[in-house]
Amino acid sequence: MANIKQQIKRNKTNEKRRSSNASFKSSVKTAVKAVERAITAKDKEKAVEALSFAHKKLDKGLAKGIFHKNFVARHKSSLAQQVNTL
Repeated sequence: MANIKQQIKRNKTNEKRRSSNASFKSSVKTAVKAVERAITAKDKEKAVEALSFAHKKLDKGLAKGIFHKNFVARHKSSLAQQVNTL
């Protein structure tokens, strides 16, 4: 446990960011799963709509610095390919 005031403050902000990032990552996973569910149900309209939302979430995660650019590119490409095969 830190006993230096600056480090105590830093620990607080680190914990806030960690929980915020964890929440955001969870919402991205949910968005991606929604696309995958629509694909398995062979529902093209719902899949395209969910894909748009998932792309938006992934791009926002990239802009916030939560995800690496290659992670985002890989997921966007993979999901788009799967939707296009419907």
